[in-house]
Amino acid sequence: MEKKNIDWSNIGFGYMQTDKRYVSNYKDGAWDEGTLTSDATITISECAGVLQYAQTCFEGMKAYTTEDGHIVTFRPDLNAARMADSAARLEMPVFPENRFVDAIKQVVAANAAYVPPYGSGATLYVRPYMFGSSPVIGVKPAEEYQFRVFATPVGPYFKGGAKPITIKVSDFDRAAPHGTGHVKAGLNYAMSLHAIVTAHGEGYDENMYLDAATRTKVEETGGANFIFVTKDNKVVTPKSSTILPSITRRSLMYVAEHYLGLEVEEREVYLDEVKDFAECGLCGTAAVISPVGKIVDHGKEICFPSGMEEMGPVTKKLYETLTGIQMGHIEAPEGWICKIC
Repeated sequence: MEKKNIDWSNIGFGYMQTDKRYVSNYKDGAWDEGTLTSDATITISECAGVLQYAQTCFEGMKAYTTEDGHIVTFRPDLNAARMADSAARLEMPVFPENRFVDAIKQVVAANAAYVPPYGSGATLYVRPYMFGSSPVIGVKPAEEYQFRVFATPVGPYFKGGAKPITIKVSDFDRAAPHGTGHVKAGLNYAMSLHAIVTAHGEGYDENMYLDAATRTKVEETGGANFIFVTKDNKVVTPKSSTILPSITRRSLMYVAEHYLGLEVEEREVYLDEVKDFAECGLCGTAAVISPVGKIVDHGKEICFPSGMEEMGPVTKKLYETLTGIQMGHIEAPEGWICKIC
């Protein structure tokens, strides 16, 4: 298929409208059969549940062109399961997981001309989302919903290489115990906007959120999980019921153990022990791993031995191995790569 005439190496990480998107509506207790459409607009009531009470959840994943020319996506079944959890927590009807994966395949295939070529560093970002569409004025769930999937080509998250970032320990709380921190609800991201704008205004790249109950344990940032590397090369990630279970993080921990032979541990991580780690990174769909060079805790600097110039050696190996699996250089575990065409 002939690709669109796009300067792939210079597109940013933003929205570019593509040809097709998927839409399915929930009404009278059932989802309709769904369809692809060229219409990128949404028409809903001014009193729709999503507008009044933020009843919405979403997912994010990427489609790639592999070295052998195939278009693939990465572990969409886990995105489907996570969205099902999010929907259930927000009293929204679960979109069937097999249909979720099929919708992803349809949208990527229909927009194949927008999937950047191999070696460009760019990818096709895929955004499934769901929202309450019927009018709701009392505080209760909507009765009707819409599930949609759109795609947009995005450039490499890091242009010119991944340089370590500086983050701050936030004074804000991201999620409360028994709240919605473990699901991908839009409201979680809305409340993080003030905190990230504040951090940027103070010269930091991101926030480190602590647990709301004791403010002694590391949780995550506004949109990524933490991974740490000990001085004896153990890979550690925080464990908490209020952390969003990152698919990238789970994949990196598997890679660390089964591909690199490293010891891995998911446990509570206390802020007081962060200074003892050798490396730190933020992991998520957009960048895979963003290396962290420095954390500032109210004026106190925690500088990692890996430094501010490049990824630490273990973090770099994790990044190279996972991206190698995604791009087809390295054999993937069974079920990780979903071939589209």
